[in-house]
Amino acid sequence: MNLDKLAGNWDLVVIGGGITGAGIFREAVRIGLKTLLVEKNDFAWGTSSRSSKLIHGGLRYLKDGRLLLTYDSVRQRQRLMKEAAGMIEPINFMVPLYKGASPGRWTLKAGLSIYDVMAGAKYHSHYNARQFTRMIPRINQNGLTGGFRFMDAQVDDARLVQRLINESAAAGGTALNYTAAVEIIRNRSGRVNGVRLEDSETRDTRTITASAVINATGTWAEQLHPSPQKDLHIRPLRGSHLIFPGWLLPINQAITLTHPADKRPLFIIPWEGALLLGTTDLDHGNDISTEAKITKEEARYMMEALTAYFPSSGIRLEDAISSLAGVRPVLSKGNRPPSQESREFIVWINKGLVTVTGGKLTTFRTLAKDALTAAAPYLPGKTKVKIDEPVFVPTPQLPKQLNGLDPLTWRRLYGRYGKIAEEMVIGANIKDLVPITGTHTLWAELPLLARTEQVRHLSDLMLRRVRIGLLTQDGGREFLDRIQALCEKSLPWDQARWEVEKQEYIEHWESFHSVPG
Repeated sequence: MNLDKLAGNWDLVVIGGGITGAGIFREAVRIGLKTLLVEKNDFAWGTSSRSSKLIHGGLRYLKDGRLLLTYDSVRQRQRLMKEAAGMIEPINFMVPLYKGASPGRWTLKAGLSIYDVMAGAKYHSHYNARQFTRMIPRINQNGLTGGFRFMDAQVDDARLVQRLINESAAAGGTALNYTAAVEIIRNRSGRVNGVRLEDSETRDTRTITASAVINATGTWAEQLHPSPQKDLHIRPLRGSHLIFPGWLLPINQAITLTHPADKRPLFIIPWEGALLLGTTDLDHGNDISTEAKITKEEARYMMEALTAYFPSSGIRLEDAISSLAGVRPVLSKGNRPPSQESREFIVWINKGLVTVTGGKLTTFRTLAKDALTAAAPYLPGKTKVKIDEPVFVPTPQLPKQLNGLDPLTWRRLYGRYGKIAEEMVIGANIKDLVPITGTHTLWAELPLLARTEQVRHLSDLMLRRVRIGLLTQDGGREFLDRIQALCEKSLPWDQARWEVEKQEYIEHWESFHSVPG
């Protein structure tokens, strides 16, 4: 949308197109507020497309005594699995136990039992060494005494953000990517009454009025609203991952690893047909305005853990097909080790500017409720915020004509796209209703997403609308010509622009998503 055509008056402006902003946008539109969401890059460009893809209760938070955070996370996980089936799905985690290692069997059993009580169902089981080895055949058996299995859930984080935005827009909200909020405008008494917007690429500007503004920019939150507490600031922490082909280690369950050097937990998890190895937890240190990328040291660190647990697998760093690095907006009061920092969130209020930061992917609805409740005194009418309704519009039952697709594929499509899944399939050529090699993505998904989801660059499509750029060799370079043929009618690009986009995408992938070394 051209900024000149943007309406001038709004009840609420949400700044930030990650999971927090998208969740607030969803709930604000649901309660009838005229709401605008703006994102200076692409939707889910930052942490919300670079997470560990987990909707989890946070088992490790129990160890730190954060019972309320764990309880809220577990309850939200249970709801999301029910309300977003097909996109948020349960996954089992296997935890090997070794002689002399911590935590021991009984400590871990106690934690898992509390975890299950919070969920209202028993999900964990214990296995002896022989049973565990049958389930994970290549696991290091030296000192193995057995292990546990428990349940959490996983998601495509970028698709979660996009579906929230899509359904909010369908219900009357407006969302713009590549649109920066460059100034919060206040009246003489200091109360917020507008925002000056700027297109991040054309530099076109527009000033709009707004009753309230919610700052949901994550790591960048203090650039708009400095912390009102002297000893509490955002600490940018980088979490990096390596992605491997799924066939390298045939597993259908996630495995928790403990790094042999610093005893930090890591995992290797099947995701979208590949294997995700992560994560690190380091002070980012760099300019947060630049895109994060994995370092050689992080890659070596993760490979040390993988090799320790699977010494016979022969997996090498060179086998990885891509990498992923994001920066977490963690609130810090001191110089604790990164992994000991709290994942809880905070809300700051300043005369109509509400800032919400911290938190985790799983609890985005709790963040949305608290942010909107804080903004309520500045909003028109009597704003009452609830999160009792399902997060998404319910999808229909399986169609009578499956168009050659199996029920699991339909479940996935409905989960990721909602009701438009049927439009996607009905309008597709039969030859495009097959997965792209090495992924679960159908060719037929690409043209509809290119046309309807504000794709401004090829990287938006390849790295966030779908994940081809992370799941295939060389960022999917071999598929680019076919993608152009599929999407030419959906995007307003001539041949010269397509060539520029392809070249810029390849350069971007090599800079930020290739494997170091």
